[in-house]
Amino acid sequence: MGNFTTSSILLLFLFSSVVTSLPLSTNSRWIVDDRGRRVKLACVNWASHMEPVLAEGLSKQPMDTIAKRIVSMEFNCVRFTWPLYLITNDSLAPLTVRQSFQQLGLLESIAGIQANNPSIIDVSLIKAYQAVVSSLGKNNVMVILDNHISKPGWCCSNLDDNGFFGDKYFDPDLWITGLTRMATLFNGVTNVVGMSLRNEPRGPKQNINDWYKYMPKGAEAVHSANPNVLVILSGLSFDRDLSFLKNQQLKLTFSGKLVFEAHWYGFSDGQTTWVKDNPNEVCGRVATYMMNTSGYLVDQGYPLFIGEFGIDQSGANVNGNRYISCFLGVAAELDLDWALWTLAGSYYLRDGVVGLNEYYGAMDYNWCGARNSSFIQRISALQSPFRGPGLSEAKPHKVIFHPLTGLCITRKSLVRPLQLGPCTDAYPWSYSPQKTLVVKGTRFCLQTDASGTSVKLGIFCTGSNSKWETISDSKMHLSAKLRDGKSICLDVASDNTIITNGCKCISKDNTCDPSSQWFKLVDSTRSSTRVERSLLPYLPGKGLVPNHLVG
Repeated sequence: MGNFTTSSILLLFLFSSVVTSLPLSTNSRWIVDDRGRRVKLACVNWASHMEPVLAEGLSKQPMDTIAKRIVSMEFNCVRFTWPLYLITNDSLAPLTVRQSFQQLGLLESIAGIQANNPSIIDVSLIKAYQAVVSSLGKNNVMVILDNHISKPGWCCSNLDDNGFFGDKYFDPDLWITGLTRMATLFNGVTNVVGMSLRNEPRGPKQNINDWYKYMPKGAEAVHSANPNVLVILSGLSFDRDLSFLKNQQLKLTFSGKLVFEAHWYGFSDGQTTWVKDNPNEVCGRVATYMMNTSGYLVDQGYPLFIGEFGIDQSGANVNGNRYISCFLGVAAELDLDWALWTLAGSYYLRDGVVGLNEYYGAMDYNWCGARNSSFIQRISALQSPFRGPGLSEAKPHKVIFHPLTGLCITRKSLVRPLQLGPCTDAYPWSYSPQKTLVVKGTRFCLQTDASGTSVKLGIFCTGSNSKWETISDSKMHLSAKLRDGKSICLDVASDNTIITNGCKCISKDNTCDPSSQWFKLVDSTRSSTRVERSLLPYLPGKGLVPNHLVG
């Protein structure tokens, strides 16, 4: 991860083609470039809202190195947080980076910044913030400016006085002033593609009337000062609830720039919910909640940006581990834009602790590489769009996505069994009203003969062993019936071969983990490198046979 590889250079080239077609706008539920082609935001959060008011990690590595590592992990944008007081507080705004850290007694961090980023140590905090945005731009990384909080510090709680309009540290007029100043400051900075107006509205003062009173004012202020950026609005209850928009639409003077934002963590559903209850039932319940409170917006023609999600990447949190497979299934099915929390491997200062290790961080403690490269690989399939305007590389089809691994069902050749592989190699499937899964362009359908054995492709597709239904509350078990009437489910062997087994954890049982049997049928129009002549039907004695010759 430390080396800037050839593949990273290729990614930079690909991202540069996106950046040169900025600014972004919206087309119904999609975010598109200035040619009308979909751009999927696959972002990572980079915190700069804590007490030192500097992008985390700059005492560990040069900012350009960090930017290149963001690219090497295939993120194409950064949700870059900032506190309101950075741009509005007369005592904070003039501080240099050195002075800010001196006030907090962070002498070791000063030495690290001096060594790794000497050009910013004696500039103002806002100039340092601009320098990070510029470094990301040079590496063709898009930026969303996220007003995370007012008073610098860790976020968030219901009682931190930063949560909603009228709180001690959340003056609506000052907030609009700050948004206007930031939008103006970055007008003309092409890689700044959006502004998220406020992170996680919350607390005892939150109410729908004030949301409708002030959010449009903030949106109009940003658009007036910088008409190029997407205007991203968060809902109530820690950005979990946008359901009120069903009853009253937001009225704005501009169009083509509005995006809504929602957040979803495992602990959002309860600190132990995923452990105490059956995972299928929890997934079904929370996915339904998400669709009712925010996911429905895509059906109403609005882009939905999941501005925060993530897990403890050490793998130690069972609650989070079970949640993330459910989340990735939903995110793939809806083909959502998103931002992982967080980039930071460690913090200068968090909640009074110097050098706190961040287990949710994509980077390791010293910001030298990925904390968990398997997790980065797991989310990689969701970093590219499955569909959207301008993406008509192939006819509409479905891919079979496996959230636990982040892989899709494919096959290396006709003599090899079906297996999991990169979603770029996914077989394209059609799912018929008769519940058969047929490889597009062929007569081959997915079949099973016995539990514990590999599935196969066959051309006689009328039997119960060829009919696959989505069962369980999660709607991610694909189940068929054997000739003896026994129900079995798709599963994955240790070598990633696709097999069938008895269906696991369908209901009630909370001790088992069903995620190896969770698959999601995802709509796609992107091409596959596996769609080739080997997919033509094969008949014994006849070899490869065009479809019209198959009986």
